[in-house]
Amino acid sequence: MTEFHVTRSSLLLRIRDAQDESAWGEFVEIYSPLVYGFARKQGLQDADAIDVTQDVLRIVSRTIGRLDYDPLRGSFRGWLFTIVRNELKDWFSKQRSSVTGTGDSSIAKRFEELPATESEQSALWDQEHHKRIFEWAAERVRGEVQESTWRAFWQTTVDGRSGKDVAAELGMSVAAVYLAKSRVMARLKELVRTSE
Repeated sequence: MTEFHVTRSSLLLRIRDAQDESAWGEFVEIYSPLVYGFARKQGLQDADAIDVTQDVLRIVSRTIGRLDYDPLRGSFRGWLFTIVRNELKDWFSKQRSSVTGTGDSSIAKRFEELPATESEQSALWDQEHHKRIFEWAAERVRGEVQESTWRAFWQTTVDGRSGKDVAAELGMSVAAVYLAKSRVMARLKELVRTSE
């Protein structure tokens, strides 16, 4: 698709202002599902993943003013991952210390199923980040284009169908299908590039 490595610095500057509701709304829209989904994949139940997500957002809001963002020194995604990882460690630590000998092995089993190394967790985080940014951009682009344009893009790109088959189904020319695909791809790339 496109390069997913740099969070848009203008958004990071804007969220330094706690009163910038628009910036915080965009930030939460992009990153809450990422943090929540990652916590769920680490074995947390819904309510616990929501709590961890809220804790992470609180930490970001308290510390973003001190972040000296320089993409050459490290990514925002990496900084956020460190916060998420630390909050998950704290959560699991609290769970371990509160577990009493009930004979229930489900918690022990959840701990064993977690990614064993930081690099495995980091790889999963990166994968989830890419997925979330694409989902976010796709939601926006879908609302900007006609349904037939979106379907032509989705069916040829995501579903892997031929332009000829999609054209016949949608009542479009093959050229129109590929033009729609190209326009949507260009808009997705633009959104991803400017939103990261």
